[in-house]
Amino acid sequence: MSDTGVTVKKCQDFSEWYVQVVLKAELADYAPVKGCMIIRPDAYAVWEKIQEIVNQKIKATGHRNAYFPMFIPEAFLKSEAEHFAGFTPEVAWITMGGDTPLEEKLAVRPTSETIMYSMYAKWIRSWRDLPLKINQWCNIVRWETKATRLFLRTREFLWQEGHTAHATAEEADAEVMWALNMYKDVVENYLAIPVVLGTKSDSEKFAGANYTTALESIMPDGKALQMGTSHNLGQHFAKVFDVKYIGEDKQDHYVWQTSWGITTRLIGAMIMVHGDDKGLIMPPKVAPIQVVIVPIPFKGLEAEAIAAKTKEIQDSLRAKCISVTLDDRTEYTPGWKFNQWELKGVPLRIEIGPRDIKNGQCVMVRRDNGQKAFVKNEDIIATAEKLLGDIQDSMLEKARAILADKTTLVATYDEFKQVVEGKGGFIKAAWCNSPECEAKIKEETGATIRIRPFQKEEAHTGCVYCGKEAKEVVYFARSY
Repeated sequence: MSDTGVTVKKCQDFSEWYVQVVLKAELADYAPVKGCMIIRPDAYAVWEKIQEIVNQKIKATGHRNAYFPMFIPEAFLKSEAEHFAGFTPEVAWITMGGDTPLEEKLAVRPTSETIMYSMYAKWIRSWRDLPLKINQWCNIVRWETKATRLFLRTREFLWQEGHTAHATAEEADAEVMWALNMYKDVVENYLAIPVVLGTKSDSEKFAGANYTTALESIMPDGKALQMGTSHNLGQHFAKVFDVKYIGEDKQDHYVWQTSWGITTRLIGAMIMVHGDDKGLIMPPKVAPIQVVIVPIPFKGLEAEAIAAKTKEIQDSLRAKCISVTLDDRTEYTPGWKFNQWELKGVPLRIEIGPRDIKNGQCVMVRRDNGQKAFVKNEDIIATAEKLLGDIQDSMLEKARAILADKTTLVATYDEFKQVVEGKGGFIKAAWCNSPECEAKIKEETGATIRIRPFQKEEAHTGCVYCGKEAKEVVYFARSY
């Protein structure tokens, strides 16, 4: 692989393009441990932005952050049979502590319901303790056997998981939808990725949940990516772990619970949706560096004037809380710098040379479309702010166009299979609600039901597989 620049086109070899962008833009690298990845500073800065945004939203609604152990006793996982069966194939087990065999195997956290709810049973006593709304930011280990794909499929990844307990089923339902819509805001309005909301089929729902809601989107290669989930757990775990409260009626009641989460795969989605043949394109709201200033070198008094002006602009942008870097390295040419910052996806570039000093202006170049503008000194800060907002909006609109183009309504199973093998993307098809038809479609095409959308459409045909009366229109797709 060449050390500089992306050497394949996104439309010709999407998989190789993605790997090159991740590695060359210095977002991540393969770890010495098979199946694991190293998140490099630029990508971790995006994750920190996501954390900051989510933390503001959850703390404003009474949720609090905590941390629970990453080691979970085997008995805890076995307590809820459906949950245990769902995770066993991916659990990493610890059987030794130093040289001593453990009396009971410990799972390395695949998810935290069981260990958290064992404590909820201890902490919740009366209706006054509810709702209990706790979130944690942590790492998760699921022993993937498929090929490693940076940010998308690794054995260890980062996430947040919210876990709440409520007095009523209605409160739990409201919490599920609150979390789902909170994620929609984060993904669409910050990462600039449009999503479709709905519920999962029973075969695709979270193990142990009453129902699972999710956000799904389509990547440019036509595969779906789950962007986040929010689960209604009902009282299943409450009954297993004896999470009860004394109500105002002086009687014992089991709590109603939810859990919800997003992961670092959002960074992978951002790369795939927005990147181009030059590399990464960062949405301004989550970009570690929103503006890069590149001086065009010159000698003598003009060089001093250029240096002073670039420093002045840098300070003014920082005063407006815009993240900016001044690339005044002398060992690289301006053209080399342009290519590097385009590879890294910085949304806006400001150039200043001798002619700009003479004319009282600078040059601004948008990363998303390459448009160049000459901006007078007095308008630099206001124009930069406006362009960053325009870039954010434009990226979302472009991604919406991709989602629309990659969504196809089909009437027959032959048409379904043609779209799966060709165009890909979301396939809207009528379904009879039969798990057997769902399983056959998955077996024969590799496509699964990604979403049963909240916005219901009247079935336009019989079931796409069996032809019998259809109950709803759902979104199928192959997925990551």
